[in-house]
Formats: sequence, structure tokens, C-alpha cells
Amino acid sequence: MKRLARMGWFAMSAALCVAAASAQARTQTWNFRVYLDDAAIGHHRFAVSENGVSREMTTEVRFDVKVLFINAYRYVHDASERWQGNCLTNLNARTDDNGKQSIVSAARQGDRVSIDSPRGVEAVQAKGGCVMSFAYWNPAILRQTHLLNSQTGQYEAVTIAALGEEKITVRGAPVQATRYRISGPKNPIDLWYGSDQSWLALQSTLDGGRKLRYLLK
Repeated sequence: MKRLARMGWFAMSAALCVAAASAQARTQTWNFRVYLDDAAIGHHRFAVSENGVSREMTTEVRFDVKVLFINAYRYVHDASERWQGNCLTNLNARTDDNGKQSIVSAARQGDRVSIDSPRGVEAVQAKGGCVMSFAYWNPAILRQTHLLNSQTGQYEAVTIAALGEEKITVRGAPVQATRYRISGPKNPIDLWYGSDQSWLALQSTLDGGRKLRYLLK
């Protein structure tokens, strides 16, 4: 009986430890329906798991643009990232841009981040060795002057400006949000964040004036 009691105590302790670990870990997801002008073309999903200062992010992009019911353009992108606080420590990404394949990897090594991409192998250095990708889910990117492009491997110079507050529709309801614009990439990117700094929407004007829009499901 004493042995069974001890086994029961150990089992309960193990369960409590698992519960405590689960309570510390937190996962947040963003599931966007993507439109080109008014036509739905696919989705972009993000999942970020946090445990203390450690973060792991996975993303999946699938776009199919049809013209007269024929696939005119296809885009597939998958990436995984690891972070310590707001600093990227590891990235692996694979992209199929309408048949053009690219693989990008990056790893923090001391105060530098080594990037291996179709551009070659290079090392970039940021203040404190802290590099960020185009991690729209993390509002800390709004204070950056350079961001790592996970498709091309380029560490791009950016200018980020607040454009003011406005009401947008999120999941069918009006929400007050602050709009920001990232300039520097080929096509400027507009982002909207709520009062709690949660990411709500994205829009980019493409060549020919067409608009790429992200709406939360």
C-alpha cells in the first residue's frame, strides 16, 4: 500500500509538472484569407509558440491566381523561425515562386547572423547581434531599420512610418487600429495593429496598382 501511495504521489507530481510547463507555454495563431483586389487567392497562416523568452514561429503561404479558370500564378512558402526575445536566432524557409525555387537559412553566431540563400553566404551584423525578419506578428519590427527577407535572404533597409488611426473591419466587426507603412521593399506594405499591439491586417499595392489584402478569418 505504501508503495502504491508513493507511486500515486509521483504520478501526481509529474502531472503537476506537465501542467505547469503547459501553463508557461503559449501559442498564438493568425489565419488570414488573402485577396488580390476582390478575388480570394489563398491563405497565409502564422503560429507562434512562446515559452519564457523563447519563441518558435511557423508560417504557411498558399496563393493560386486564376485567369479564366486557369492557374496563372502559384506561390508556396513555408518557414520556421526561432527567437530569443525579439532577436532571430534561426530561420529555415523554402519558396516556390511560380516555379522559381529558393531555400534560405539563417543562424545567429555571436553578434552576427549568417545567411545562406540564392544570393550566396553572407553575415550581417546588427546592434547587439539582434536581427529581425519581416515578422509582422511582432510589433517590435516597427522600430527596425533593416529586416531579413525569408524568401530572398536579403537584409533589407526599411523605413517604417505611422500613418494614424482609422477604423477597419476585423471578422465582421469595426475595430480602431493604427496603420503603419513599411517602405524599402519593392512594394510598400501597410500593416494595422490594435490598441493592444495585436496584428490585424495587411495590404500591399502591387505592380499595375492591384492590391494584395490580408483579412483575418
